[in-house]
Amino acid sequence: MTTGVEKTMDGLLYAIRMEIDGKEFYLKASLESENEVGKKLLESLAVQEDNHRKKFQQIFENLRESRRWPLVTFKNNATTVLRTIFSEETARLKTRVRPEFSEVETVREAMLMEDKSYDLYRQRYEQAADIDERQFYEKIAAEEREHKLILLDYFEFINDPVSWYVKAERHSLDGGN
Repeated sequence: MTTGVEKTMDGLLYAIRMEIDGKEFYLKASLESENEVGKKLLESLAVQEDNHRKKFQQIFENLRESRRWPLVTFKNNATTVLRTIFSEETARLKTRVRPEFSEVETVREAMLMEDKSYDLYRQRYEQAADIDERQFYEKIAAEEREHKLILLDYFEFINDPVSWYVKAERHSLDGGN
């Protein structure tokens, strides 16, 4: 019969595998990207997935040794880095982007992958009894949600850069004063 700690450890192993797969996906996608925005954004997402994997691995090792969930800290700027990269690169490129169909599909697949991660971590949050475990899963789910939103921004950008700039720069089209 498995204990609560063993179930938690099994969940962590599954999360580690998802983060490894995510990193590999983003690295491959960054190499295939046809524009600098995509390359840099996807490379940065690979780094974020690897950071998540390291946290899960650290928690797993702690649980194996002490059978207790450790206190886990997060850097506050993890998703800010992604937003900064995206903002800087889109400002530099303006509307000179012509994505390949495969890149559009890659971003769609990435958004689905982030949704799957978010759903898993929200489920783990709801099942967790330990307050530190709950806080960890809440934070990591929020990071996955932010990844999805950044990817959605990128998706809109590569599909219609002109409209994306109008929306991003919040131009008013009402003709008023």
